[in-house]
Amino acid sequence: MDGGVSFTRTIPGMKRTGPGADGGRAAREAVVREHMASENRQDFDATIATFDHPRYELVATGQVYDGEEEVRQYFAVSRSAFPDQRNEIVSLRHTDDAVVVELDLLGTHLGTFAGFAPTGKEFRCRMAAVFEFADEGQGITCERVYFDSTTILRQLELL
Repeated sequence: MDGGVSFTRTIPGMKRTGPGADGGRAAREAVVREHMASENRQDFDATIATFDHPRYELVATGQVYDGEEEVRQYFAVSRSAFPDQRNEIVSLRHTDDAVVVELDLLGTHLGTFAGFAPTGKEFRCRMAAVFEFADEGQGITCERVYFDSTTILRQLELL
């Protein structure tokens, strides 16, 4: 039984209808879109609310921020260095338990970053972010971000 609609076999070309017909994908996509929009608005209470468990993993640097306190500290530090940091979605794809987003991250280096004084330079970096969800959960359990840190450092003229 699935939201009042029962299926006994799959018929090629047949589309499921009714609640849950997309396996929760639309709901997960809405959560990810709100997550990213709230980061752009710097409404971090709303960003935290998109998580079942707040966790960021920045693969390029090996940094992991686990739990609400660490994630809020990440927001504070990153937005201190790049107060206008924002993302632009390029594409969005679904897996059974995740949403994968290709994005451009942009910002202006106006505060201390990794020990470097502000350069006033802007950056734009293409990234991929995997937003993981627990089983049938509707909240994010981890945002794992893949990017080339050299791209950012070169544009900031720190290399």
